[in-house]
Amino acid sequence: MAKQRRTAWDADGVRGLRRHMELTQEQLADALGVRQQTVSEWETGQYQPRGASEKLLSIVADSAGYAYGEMEAGGQKSESRPAKRGTNR
Repeated sequence: MAKQRRTAWDADGVRGLRRHMELTQEQLADALGVRQQTVSEWETGQYQPRGASEKLLSIVADSAGYAYGEMEAGGQKSESRPAKRGTNR
């Protein structure tokens, strides 16, 4: 049986996506339909995106050409660094 994989959105991944897209936290929050504080909490590692937010981040990342980590069943990351980093915003 093949291993199931799911997107692993940790603080570095969320921050990396936002910087890759050259967005502020507020702009990313607006695009995702969440509060700016939520994006901040994801980026500081206080919380991780889950459910619909996790899926939406993956769709946005794919469309923006952002390579993000994947998690193998069992909780181990198979890819740890974004392929491209944007500006520090």
